[in-house]
Amino acid sequence: MWTPIHMIPEVTMLKTVQITIPRQLLVKIDQAAAELKTSRSGLARQAFEETLFRLRLAQMAQQDAEAYARQPQDPDEIVAWESVQDWGDA
Repeated sequence: MWTPIHMIPEVTMLKTVQITIPRQLLVKIDQAAAELKTSRSGLARQAFEETLFRLRLAQMAQQDAEAYARQPQDPDEIVAWESVQDWGDA
């Protein structure tokens, strides 16, 4: 009658790394971490994730540009969609 539900916590494996940072940058990092109420590690993780996200976006934009260079858009395709894009006075 009852179905058991098992809650399995997500386990994130963390790896400790050592990096070298100029003292003046470390002061700014500590200030930013305090302002954001996070740790140095938390701030670094966020910065790495944002950097990797921007890199992926840039790679995807480059792939789009290369695809359009290989097969340019036909001007007739653009004209066909212009009437659909016109929303009047909306």
